[in-house]
Amino acid sequence: MTLRLIHDTDTAQDDAFALMIGLRHANTRVEAVTVNYGNVDFDQMVENALYTIEVAGFGGRVPVYEGCRLPLIAPFDDSSYVHGVDGFGGANFPKAAQRAETENAVSALIRLINDNPGELTIIAQAPLTNLACAVAADRSIAGKVKHLYVMGGTNNALGNITAAAEANFWHDPEAAKVVLAAGFPTTIVPWDLVMSHGRFSPDQLRIIDELDTPQSRFFTRANRASVEYVEKTHGVPGSTHPDSIAAAIAVEPSIITKATDYFVDVETNPGLTQGYMLVDAVRRSGREPNARVVEAIDQDLFFQTMVNALS
Repeated sequence: MTLRLIHDTDTAQDDAFALMIGLRHANTRVEAVTVNYGNVDFDQMVENALYTIEVAGFGGRVPVYEGCRLPLIAPFDDSSYVHGVDGFGGANFPKAAQRAETENAVSALIRLINDNPGELTIIAQAPLTNLACAVAADRSIAGKVKHLYVMGGTNNALGNITAAAEANFWHDPEAAKVVLAAGFPTTIVPWDLVMSHGRFSPDQLRIIDELDTPQSRFFTRANRASVEYVEKTHGVPGSTHPDSIAAAIAVEPSIITKATDYFVDVETNPGLTQGYMLVDAVRRSGREPNARVVEAIDQDLFFQTMVNALS
């Protein structure tokens, strides 16, 4: 049975690799790509999505919709210091032939979900502004999505943009709070899982490089800045792939080896913990679980899923 996907993305390096997994897996069909405020300049992220689709071999076949260019309330910020101005570490790839659709991403999400109740899986690999606006406009869509995979937050652990917060939730904590409370069937890939299970080693990166396909060459060239940043900032070799984990477990659920249902919420108040994801592991909130949080994955199967996408 074909898995029908929507990727909601702020397309930089790993977002593109996640999209590659969704596009090139044998049992998937990407119905749409929606672009959300996040990593770099918005128009550049749209171009990056269009180019990734072209490199994957699907140019002109997957519509791209432009969404929210600002967070709901939080001050505008981006992560170009991590990804480079172009989101691909200065690779300066050419523009794709395909152009974005005229319909806004929020409208497209509402239309696609309502037209296909119970059929669409969403991989949310950006701040959750598009989805928050969509569910605010039509509360019914949360119950019509087959599943929502979210890369965001940390499981009561260290963040990657502040000591308390992961970037996607920090960039728009109000949107994350809205989406997590909306009733989507949700699986969360948190940042601490990425640091423990989601890095590709230098040896694994060499294996990808030696595939020598258009897709693997794109990966290697776009990923160089990520390798440099991870070693400089986190003191470990290789590169981290948070969005790719979310895409990989969506297409290959057996990659998950441990996950638990928890009540999850997000801190929106300004200060030290803004964007922090509370995971009620001690069951003190009195609230029913609203998300499944991934706690361990099969790293070898995750890597193989990426290799398959780039082969």
